[in-house]
This record gives sequence, C-alpha cells and structure tokens, in this order.
Amino acid sequence: MSVLAISMATVALAEIGDKTQLLSLLLASRYRKPVPIILAILFATLLNHALAAWLGVVVADYLTEDVLHWVLIVSFVAMAIWVLIPDKLDDNESISNRGPFVASFIAFFIAEIGDKTQVATTVLGAQNADALTMVVIGTTLGMLLANVPVVLLGKKAPMHCH
Repeated sequence: MSVLAISMATVALAEIGDKTQLLSLLLASRYRKPVPIILAILFATLLNHALAAWLGVVVADYLTEDVLHWVLIVSFVAMAIWVLIPDKLDDNESISNRGPFVASFIAFFIAEIGDKTQVATTVLGAQNADALTMVVIGTTLGMLLANVPVVLLGKKAPMHCH
C-alpha cells in the first residue's frame, strides 16, 4: 500500500469520534458556512501535520534503526488502542466570535496539538522520511475525509443557544 493511502486511512480512522470531529459539528452548527470551515480545516491540518511529520523525521534521525522499529511498533499499537476511545469536547472549550474561517482555523490547529491524529502523523513522518510530502497530503486528506461530511451535516443541525 502506498504512503499516501496508509497516511490517509490511518488518520481517517483515528478521526472517527475524535474531538476535532465533534468540533467540526459544533462549528458547522454555529456558523452554518461550510466552505470557510472546510478551508480552515484544510489549512490548519496542513500546517499542524507538516510540523508533526517534520518532528517525526527529526526524532527518527536521533534513534537507531532498531530502536525506531520498536518505537514505531509500540506507537502503532498504542494508536490502535487509542482509536477505540472516543474523545469529548471540554465543557469550557469556547469558540471565539471571530469569523468562521479564523475561529475554525485557530480551534482546529489547537485541538490537533497532541491529538492522536497528530501523533499518528509524527509516527508516519518518522517511518517515511523519504515521502514526507505524501504523509502530509495523506493525513490531511484523511482529516478532510472524516470531517467534511460532519461539517456538511452539521450545517443542517438545529442552532445551539446559550
């Protein structure tokens, strides 16, 4: 299987039930403007995952091949277990009153920090340093695959009033 397909499938599966998927629903039901939200998800994910994949390459440079092999095995097993645990949005998490693109970009970028999809991207970057661009494109496409339908459906959700 190609690096692109593995990266896309890994993140799409990890994103199911993830807090950023819930965030997509929240943003879509609040702003009801799917295009800027989807674009914000795209750009925030590209930036976040490019940094994460690059970090994976940097870390891999400091590990021997045997150590990296075991780190990758343990990481993928941990990711497989982590994927089974759905995330929840924090009750005190708020979305700024900025426009849908800016609010979505900031919220998505921050929500992805330390998230299982970011960790998966770091691991994939470490494993595929020679195909880093394909890792970032694949993980970004996986993120969009999981979140765009949620944004489109969330637009139709009833408004949430405080």
